[in-house]
Amino acid sequence: MVTVLTNTSEFECDESEGGLWTSAQEMSSQLDWALKPEGFCQGDTCVPIPSDRVNEFVQDDKVNLSAFWQHLGRPIVSSTGGDITVLGESAGERNDALLSLSAPDFTLPDFNGKLHSLTDFRRQRVLLITWASW
Repeated sequence: MVTVLTNTSEFECDESEGGLWTSAQEMSSQLDWALKPEGFCQGDTCVPIPSDRVNEFVQDDKVNLSAFWQHLGRPIVSSTGGDITVLGESAGERNDALLSLSAPDFTLPDFNGKLHSLTDFRRQRVLLITWASW
């Protein structure tokens, strides 16, 4: 099993030689992409499955997330051990987020373990101090 991380969710997938496989229902609930006769759809936007590569993307009720994500031109990265995979946003989505000047919401505990979200401080000035070991 592989843990798949996105900007909004975390879930488990089966891994095989052909990629990361999950049910169409799981893909719909976790990534908001639905498998329909016209292809993979998110709202009114549909991405057709290449007719000569259908088995690479769909087998029975299973969907190959890694093949689909690469087909969208979005970044996908796996840990060295292969037990964690991250499905990234497209460059356009990241650019739009940066241009909006809005920080994404997140929740972190304080020293006493109480959780605080950035949205708790909406319309207040907030100083964020970060640190990274790398």
